[in-house]
Amino acid sequence: MAAVAESPAAAAAAEDREPQREAVPGLESQRRQIENGENGRGPPLRAGESWFLVERHWYKQWEVHVQGGGQDPSTFPGCINNAELFEDQVNWRLKKGLVEGEDYVLLPAAAWHYLVSWYGLEHGQPPIERKVIRRYLAVSPAFARLCVLPSQSLVVELSSIQKVEVYPVELLLIQHSDMDTAHTAQFNRTDSIGFQEDLECGPSPSTDLVLRTAQEQFLVSPQEETRLWIKNAEGSFERLCNTRVTVLDAALQTGQVVIMETRNKDGTWPSAQLPAMSSASEEDEDFQGQPGICGLTNLGNTCFMNSALQCLSNVPQLTNYFLKNRYLEELNFCNPLGMKGEIAEAYADLVKQAWSGHHRSIVPHVFKTKVGHFASQFLGYQQHDSQELLSFLLDGLHEDLNRVKKKEYVELCDAAGRPDQEVAREAWQNHRRRNDSVIVDTFHGLFKSTVVCPDCGNVSVTFDPFCYLSVPLPVTHKRVMEVFFVSMDPRRKPEQHRLVVPKRGKISDLCVALAKHTGVSPERMMVADVFSHRFYKIYQLEESLSSILDRDDIFIYEVSGRAAIGENSREDVVLPIYLRERTPARDYNNSYYGLMLFGHPLLVSVPRDRLSWDALYHILLYRLSRYVTRPSSDDEDDGDEKDLEDKDNLPKPGHVAGGSSQDPGPEQAGPSSGVAGGSRAPVDNSPGPSHWPQRARRKHLFTLQTVNSNGTSDRSTFNEDTHAQPYIAIDWEPEMKKRYYDEVEAEGYVKHDCVGYVLKKAPVRLQECIELFTTTETLEKENPWYCPNCKQHQLATKKLDLWMLPETLIIHLKRFSYTKFSREKLDTLVEFPIRDLDFSKFVIKPQNESAPELYKYDLIAVSNHYGGLRDGHYTTFACNKDSGQWHYFDDNSVSPVTENQIESKAAYVLFYQRQDVARRLQPQPSLSDPPASPACGTPANFEFMDIN
Repeated sequence: MAAVAESPAAAAAAEDREPQREAVPGLESQRRQIENGENGRGPPLRAGESWFLVERHWYKQWEVHVQGGGQDPSTFPGCINNAELFEDQVNWRLKKGLVEGEDYVLLPAAAWHYLVSWYGLEHGQPPIERKVIRRYLAVSPAFARLCVLPSQSLVVELSSIQKVEVYPVELLLIQHSDMDTAHTAQFNRTDSIGFQEDLECGPSPSTDLVLRTAQEQFLVSPQEETRLWIKNAEGSFERLCNTRVTVLDAALQTGQVVIMETRNKDGTWPSAQLPAMSSASEEDEDFQGQPGICGLTNLGNTCFMNSALQCLSNVPQLTNYFLKNRYLEELNFCNPLGMKGEIAEAYADLVKQAWSGHHRSIVPHVFKTKVGHFASQFLGYQQHDSQELLSFLLDGLHEDLNRVKKKEYVELCDAAGRPDQEVAREAWQNHRRRNDSVIVDTFHGLFKSTVVCPDCGNVSVTFDPFCYLSVPLPVTHKRVMEVFFVSMDPRRKPEQHRLVVPKRGKISDLCVALAKHTGVSPERMMVADVFSHRFYKIYQLEESLSSILDRDDIFIYEVSGRAAIGENSREDVVLPIYLRERTPARDYNNSYYGLMLFGHPLLVSVPRDRLSWDALYHILLYRLSRYVTRPSSDDEDDGDEKDLEDKDNLPKPGHVAGGSSQDPGPEQAGPSSGVAGGSRAPVDNSPGPSHWPQRARRKHLFTLQTVNSNGTSDRSTFNEDTHAQPYIAIDWEPEMKKRYYDEVEAEGYVKHDCVGYVLKKAPVRLQECIELFTTTETLEKENPWYCPNCKQHQLATKKLDLWMLPETLIIHLKRFSYTKFSREKLDTLVEFPIRDLDFSKFVIKPQNESAPELYKYDLIAVSNHYGGLRDGHYTTFACNKDSGQWHYFDDNSVSPVTENQIESKAAYVLFYQRQDVARRLQPQPSLSDPPASPACGTPANFEFMDIN
């Protein structure tokens, strides 16, 4: 459903309006209306539509309130409050680093309208409204000022066409005649720099122009001739020659300095008098540096691109190919799979600047713009993966430089029992008939793929080309989990433990690990996920540990041995216990006293013969004795008198103060319960609610009440199924809680010695990763193989082997792991050799024993990734082809390093060069011009890439 834009006047009215009770629909109706409104999230999005940010915790609280049927007043969300999203409450700028789904949710205008009309907006807060624009949905307008500010940009994809831009550009505008005064101006990323009618992307008529805004700000007539400059992070200046592009295409970033200068009356430009203001693309003849020792400016989270470029720039064959202009003869402008030569030309310009020896660093604006134009996933300033950029770049360069102008159709053939050498030669020749470029010469090798059908035994053998190896890391089969152990002994505080368990283990494994620390039998333990003072889920012993996330709060409770024996012979019942306090609550415009959950819930073993309110009261009082003071006899007498006085005020059957009698029973209550309903833990088969007294009665410190798993419904809402598990709530009056309940002691816990344990990860050798890559595996259900013999898809076994290796071998270490329940980066140290990496044991084709150098490689570059999944930084180690010296490239900073500094846990992509190629590329003083190698565009020479 398309979202309807909300006018500023309507938004302001919604902000100040207090919703009327009679205008508010029921909670189920609210849920349906919001879900229908959110359907507008799907494509197609229309330019000009409004979307709104809502703070995630408020929205989650609203969801809990709706799902619980409004029974628990403590879940009422109140006015929409986005305070946590703002950096300050004066300028109302968003905080840096906000993430959709973790910090906020995006709602279309229709859904936002509903929520504001029902709940209101916190007084004084502006709605966080963003417009849908082409390619992006801007969440924060762009600014322009004249100083460099730290920036982050997060782009969250809504569809294959539209994206959400959380942090558009913040620029600083300045006039050349007054370099000390900066002015802030706001833009969207699709706003144009110059004249919008010339832009192919066709911004809307209301699009602001950067140049026009600067002219208006500095009172410069549009008739006067002006031009714009960009001040880069390292202090250099670059002229914006092409103003017929958008802010996005110009690669302007938050904090960018934009300078406008006006032509003098004598026809000169003021910048001509300042040597510092020259185009960054122009060489500085006065600077004489070493070719290739040149940094790349970070344009805003583009360190991933810089790292990949520095690695590729230090591949000798490829760099020589561009420096000697051999690419000019091979540019393929008509390849429908290519980029009309634009990627190759942009990369060539970059290489020539970096290897000119006249730049300390360069600004890759043009290259970044070209990449974003042909690969929309790299638009904007979100952090990306250096290996993904490298993959795109190698493919783009190959197609732009493909010597094959017209690709012929080639039928892929199976081995069909033929010798491997014959099939491999045929596969490689077919590949070269369609793909012939410097990229193929340098980086392409050949796999042998063997697939075996598990039913009929049919064997399929094919040979496939590859450009790089993505090798897995040996993954530890252990996992460290933090839990809290709650003993039955009320004198003991909860204990925090760090347990080492099988990564693919069960809940029972968690109990076994804890038993080693506590001495409590695993059979006497129950595991629960506690969230918001209630049990989110009580696990069964056979459930998988993968369903527990690292951020979950896991409590393991000791229960009595009599509650842990066979289901039909248990003498004790395990009751889930919640703590609630009677407190003032707000329901729309009404105020009343409700019950709010607090503290940590308990699982308490109760003998079946003591299932009465009086007995249960004393059992719970004993269980809480560490932080609940027993009343004196005088207090108890006062409490009994109070009981009589308040007899008429006791909750009636089917009613909890502040709640509704229409709560769902435990089978329906959320979020999830392993106790009640069809997925019960070992606490089922206890006496059902029909066996309990008709209502709780006040006695002493607190009252007891049967509730559902949400802690909101009383006894009468349960059905009469005796297998339905009751939850018990301990309800406190504020005065009694303040007097007898020690909150500090209740929240106390101790740390077991194991909390300091860190799972040590032994380093692995690169050769182990390659062995793992060539191991036989069974295909997953999502990716079956079609057996031509069985005529159906099969979960076949597949094995990859290396048949032929390229001149330069790229090895990608698969450090990022994604599963349904977890995402992690593997920081395992991989030990890789700098020299003499021997592949002879991995290559299965018959080998030339007289030329062992054909299988030995030396390291020439490493792309590093520091940090975690959500953030991080990329750098490069690279060996200069001329000097043989290693350098560390960190954006625009370059420094020499020694070989013993290269190996680290950050190593992500490795570049190896075959030793025979390195010798071939060494300078030959006796010759004026060294002979061209196959990597430099010479027709394919199979002397060193012999298929046979």
